[in-house]
Amino acid sequence: MSAVLDLDPQADGRTRVRLAELVALRARVAKAALPRLESRAMRAGQQSSRLYGRGMDYAESRVYQPGDDVRRLDWRLTARSGRLHTKLFQEEREGRLLILLDAHESMRFGTRVRLKSVQAARVAALAAWYAVRAGERVGLMSFGNGHRLLRPQGGTRGALAVCGALADWDADVRPVPGEPLSDALLRAGRLMHGANRVLLISDGLSCDEAARGRLLDLSSKAGIRVLVVADALELGMPPAGRYPMEHDGVRREVALFGERQRREFQQALGAGQARLNGMAQSLGLPHATVDTAADPLDTVMSLLAPGVRR
Repeated sequence: MSAVLDLDPQADGRTRVRLAELVALRARVAKAALPRLESRAMRAGQQSSRLYGRGMDYAESRVYQPGDDVRRLDWRLTARSGRLHTKLFQEEREGRLLILLDAHESMRFGTRVRLKSVQAARVAALAAWYAVRAGERVGLMSFGNGHRLLRPQGGTRGALAVCGALADWDADVRPVPGEPLSDALLRAGRLMHGANRVLLISDGLSCDEAARGRLLDLSSKAGIRVLVVADALELGMPPAGRYPMEHDGVRREVALFGERQRREFQQALGAGQARLNGMAQSLGLPHATVDTAADPLDTVMSLLAPGVRR
């Protein structure tokens, strides 16, 4: 983690991620009333381990079967029922959240308050503080700007590591070839390091049709949540007027006056978020959208709450 980034005048929290802001989000999560997260292997996408030993919790008892360990007989239930019963134990596992962050150039766009990339970093930081407060480990993987991975860590150190990585990775603006979402999901499936929850944060512009199958495959290993970050111009038809746009230092002006012209502009600009939201909806994955001007705290907490179905 590099606190010197806050001395960079470009790290203004609007066009560039500001580390101090990400760290300060800890206080907001600490004050929020959070539901208790489960951290057991029997969560969606996980199989329980019917073993016993250190780190094992009693799960249930069942009628004795040949081959069961006689040392684990449930004598009380055996005495009450008159039939031999065996205790079954479930392995206790620490919950792990992997944040999958879209860092394509398309994320460096915004017309209200901040860029999508900055809002995505705020969302990721809130999710990290939420996870560690609930006793989970948290890791971070980005795509669209190279293969970057921060393995899941626990406690305050884990959340601070995520915040530091978010600021460092945002400051590195070297051009890197893009990456379709399907490739990123395949890589995430190989590098999950035991994560049983995945939060995908993206604007959806890298979402390809092959991502559908990859999301489905990944959901068999972990609980998947999708949070789409969008600009106001991607979510609704813009008012008539002239809109200055800048890309790679080149400024241009887009004139939007006719209703059809404005509708087609919004549809083209918002195609990514509509595609990703539609895919998540069709697969039954919990999903939500947050715009660049919004406070994402309630959205993040609602989306990551246990048992969420949207």
